[in-house]
Amino acid sequence: MLKMTLSDEQVAELQHFFGKSNFSTEGAVITDLDGTAVHEVEGRTVIHRSVEVGLKRLYDIGRPIVINTLRFPLSVIRTFAHDWYLMSNGSIPVILLNGSQLGYITKHENDFAFEQLASFPLTKDEVATVYVGIEKLVNDSIKDFILFIYPEDWTKGEIIWTPDAERIPHFQEKYKSASQVISTTIEELQKMLHSNPICMFLLLLDIPTDRLMAYQHTKRSNFITHKGVDKLFGAEQMAKQLSFKLTSSIGAGDTDMDVFLKGVGLSVHIGNPSLSYKGQSNTLRLRDFVEFGDLLFRFAEMQYAVAK
Repeated sequence: MLKMTLSDEQVAELQHFFGKSNFSTEGAVITDLDGTAVHEVEGRTVIHRSVEVGLKRLYDIGRPIVINTLRFPLSVIRTFAHDWYLMSNGSIPVILLNGSQLGYITKHENDFAFEQLASFPLTKDEVATVYVGIEKLVNDSIKDFILFIYPEDWTKGEIIWTPDAERIPHFQEKYKSASQVISTTIEELQKMLHSNPICMFLLLLDIPTDRLMAYQHTKRSNFITHKGVDKLFGAEQMAKQLSFKLTSSIGAGDTDMDVFLKGVGLSVHIGNPSLSYKGQSNTLRLRDFVEFGDLLFRFAEMQYAVAK
């Protein structure tokens, strides 16, 4: 039995959105993964039981449930696909790599695959700009950084480039999701970056603040996509692909990266009271996964009550 955890005020807010939205004909549920729909237990990432129950109930209604995540296709396939497919019993719509790749996680017999609907890779000029920044770091003898590369070709997975070949074993152990950890000359890196379309870069730096300030617009953690592409952009594009409306939809997330929360009708914030993104109609702040599962289940029950 699912534990009912929402307050009367939260239930009233949910009912208000339900009453004014056209979710049953125009809406979808769009959810972030890590920290929102899933959590880590003893080193293993799992779908919380309450969220699973709520999502299963919503799947019975037949409206789209869309995953919107920073993860890349192989990561979703290896980590969540099996358990999520037990709920969906069909192809899973996904927005990946900060909005830059859209498609379905599909199952063929016992194997999962990614079928792309659309992608928005960086332009050659944008890739060149990233390369120039990396080149400056290398020329300044800075080695305490790594570049994550996410090609449009999902089968290539996650590629990590480091300027320090001696650290390859360390990064292989630390980032087990990576398909490759490599170290090449800067010239070879340039050639590789321009050989295939790239959807996203992640640049991680571990250098003192005083030195970091010398690199304009550089942060310790930089997600780099094509200009204008983020999780909101991805949600807008997926809404066109699947013919639903964001303003009639529920969105759930937990970090500042989840900008799609300001485009949906009902914006649900999980465990982060400082998020500023307000929904187009309503905004709910929840403490944890348990309350999120309760919200999903209650919303599904509202739909069933009207259908009867």
